[in-house]
Amino acid sequence: MTQTQFIQTFSGIYEHSPWAAEQLWQSGIDESFDTINTFHTKIMDIVNNADYNQKMELIRKHPDLAGKAALKGTLTPSSTHEQSSAGLDQCSEEELEQFHQANQAYQSRFGFPFIMAVRHSNRYEILAAFKERLLNTHEEEFNRAMEEIHKIALFRLQDL
Repeated sequence: MTQTQFIQTFSGIYEHSPWAAEQLWQSGIDESFDTINTFHTKIMDIVNNADYNQKMELIRKHPDLAGKAALKGTLTPSSTHEQSSAGLDQCSEEELEQFHQANQAYQSRFGFPFIMAVRHSNRYEILAAFKERLLNTHEEEFNRAMEEIHKIALFRLQDL
C-alpha cells in the first residue's frame, strides 16, 4: 500500500483520529503487520503513548450510545454497525429516554462520553454498565474509556 492508501484504509480504526494511522505509517511498516494482533498492538502503542490531551480528544470524539447522532443517522458507518449490533437501533421510547438520562449523567460526572465496546452486548447490559460505571472515579473511567476504545479498534481491524 502507498501511504495514502494505508491512511485511508486504517484512519477509522480510532474514531475520527487518523493521526494514529499516520503515526503508525511513519513508524515503519514491515511484514509483522500481516497479523491483526501485531497490527493492533503497534497502533495501540501509538495511542497509549499520546499525551493526555490527545487521548481526551480521542475519547470525546466518540458518540453517545443511542444518542442524538444515532437518531439523526450521522454516526460513522462503523459506529452505526456497532450500535445496531447491540440492538440500540431497536430501543423503545422509554429506553431511549433511559439512554439519554444515562448519557447526560455520565457526561456531567466525567466530562466525556460513556464508551463501551458494545459488540456482543445488548441494550440491557449497556444500561446496567452505565449505572455501575457512574460509581467510578474520573481516573478509573478515563482508563476504562481507553481500554474500551482499544477493543473497538480491534473489532474494526477484524472487520477490515
